[in-house]
Amino acid sequence: MLNPQASIDVIMFWLAIVATMAFAITAVLAIADRGVDIFGVMVLGVITAVGGGTVRDLLLGVQPFWVEDLVFVRVAIFSSLLAFVGRSFFTQPQIFKLMLYLDGLGAALFGIQGAMKTYEMAFGWPLAPVILGVITAIGGGIMRDVIAGRKNLLMSTELYAIPVALGCLLLMVSLHFYPHRAIEILIGCTAVTFLMRAAAIHWGLTVPAFLVTHSKSQ
Repeated sequence: MLNPQASIDVIMFWLAIVATMAFAITAVLAIADRGVDIFGVMVLGVITAVGGGTVRDLLLGVQPFWVEDLVFVRVAIFSSLLAFVGRSFFTQPQIFKLMLYLDGLGAALFGIQGAMKTYEMAFGWPLAPVILGVITAIGGGIMRDVIAGRKNLLMSTELYAIPVALGCLLLMVSLHFYPHRAIEILIGCTAVTFLMRAAAIHWGLTVPAFLVTHSKSQ
């Protein structure tokens, strides 16, 4: 029988697999109108799925998380091909919205895990875990958008990075006061981050206008 920690690790692993699939699929759907070939689809899918975590690990000076176990790369390649072949299915309104929620779960999961990994390495507390948590969640998507010539997440008013940043900040504050409750805090902050992103998707929430710069030509 698995102990509680092992059970949580198994659950988090499978959630990460689902999140990786969502990242790769939404990456393909995002660039589907760019006329990308099947090889380009696989490259962009993998970059989106593992790019943020790779940048985080390089900044931390450790081996990228996917090197020893290529399961995440394999899942990203498979999911990218699945989205390429089944674009008509994944672009159906209900399915596409489901993928957005799963993508939001992925952002929450990877962001909080990235912040936790940085925290456990005592790297630049308290700001670095928050920054690297956000990079983990959105870094791959930014790389995809730059390569595909699209407007990236940091240049839009979509509430995507902000929920991750707030969740990572909540994680740091909670761990500071209750370091012995790390598992519960990790799960709770992941849930809070996902709920913020889910609310943004459900109600179409964006960054308030007074927090957005506007060009004079507008």
